[in-house]
Amino acid sequence: MRKLVYFIASTLDGFIAGPDGADPSGPDGFWPIPEDYIGHLIAEYPETLPGPARTALSVSAQGTHFDTVVEGRRSYGIGLAAGLSDAYPHLRHIVFSRTLGESPDTEVEIVAGDPVARVRELKQEEGKDIWLVGGGELAGALYTEIDTLIVKLSPVTIGAGIPLFSDRATFDPSSWTLTDHTVLDSGALFLTYERATTTVTLSVTD
Repeated sequence: MRKLVYFIASTLDGFIAGPDGADPSGPDGFWPIPEDYIGHLIAEYPETLPGPARTALSVSAQGTHFDTVVEGRRSYGIGLAAGLSDAYPHLRHIVFSRTLGESPDTEVEIVAGDPVARVRELKQEEGKDIWLVGGGELAGALYTEIDTLIVKLSPVTIGAGIPLFSDRATFDPSSWTLTDHTVLDSGALFLTYERATTTVTLSVTD
């Protein structure tokens, strides 16, 4: 079964964007993008680079992690504002929105229904894992469906903004097992966590 992977950049204080929700890595953004950070993405996660970045960096590798990307309306809107109706043309692209209506791009699937039900369907299909790119609202709605959490932890704090999970997430404490980590010289960390499974052991005594 395919996994839903929340592969997301976060500040040290747990935010994925500023209060306005704008692209934090854009021209006016606050997110540092050092060379070793880009280099690690190219080497390990080339499929997570947007189409224009792949072209500019001469990246053609399809990658080994994901063949499908899912995102919410606000996250998708960042690309639209930049003139990109499909920021990930090398991936199957699905956007969850109840207001967008017709898709601005023939290669982008718009889903107005329940994201949990659609993701469960996607998990049953053959292929690589499913990348949840954001944003926090969709991540909150899919909180219980996330199997793997890969946090690109940046050495910056912002005090307030869009959190990893919106208040659409229910209160459901979950344990995660650290399965991989990479520390870059620039101070960024790539932390991979798998959702822990709880095993209950019953003992029988006379």
